[in-house]
Amino acid sequence: MSENRIRDHHFSGLTIMPRKYTEITFTDSVQQAQADFGSQAASRMAGWDLDDEHLTAEEAQFIAARDSFYMATVNEDDWPYLQFRGGPPGFLKVLDERTLAYADFCGNQQYISTGNLRKNDRVALFFMDYPNRRRLKLIARTEVFNATARPDLLEQVRDPSYRARIERVVLFHVVAFDWNCPQHITPRFSEKEWSDREQAEG
Repeated sequence: MSENRIRDHHFSGLTIMPRKYTEITFTDSVQQAQADFGSQAASRMAGWDLDDEHLTAEEAQFIAARDSFYMATVNEDDWPYLQFRGGPPGFLKVLDERTLAYADFCGNQQYISTGNLRKNDRVALFFMDYPNRRRLKLIARTEVFNATARPDLLEQVRDPSYRARIERVVLFHVVAFDWNCPQHITPRFSEKEWSDREQAEG
């Protein structure tokens, strides 16, 4: 989370409203680990008076600028699976403050993520902005539709300039999100980002 965003939403001392993200992720075992290592994360983050269940313009703009993200699912044997998803910038559409969607194309036909989501609709999404050393974590519940089943959604996620066959439309219902600090992020640039950087520096 940016320093300004923390400052704008910092606990005022009146009422502690539990954050949804920490409510879900700071389980008993996590809090015990924090205690074992002397971490104050639970008390510090719980004190931020912040709505982390509804995307603001900051999150929407950040997501719309991304050309990729990572998606974690869990199978019925409790094994996690991490999948890369990529496309043109903005291929993951922000439909509203609680809903994201993207067009899922025909790939290697393993369907691991798709199969996992049939048993457990929970996902964790990870967005990286390497040049600016920013990262956004988001947890959501998911719906997966065959492309022909929801023509209304299909039109919202279709990119006429990107030629690939859409098999499914994946819908994410935002549960909570959290901004990470920039620590340990090595800046990396795509070819276009590097070109834009060179032009800006003149």
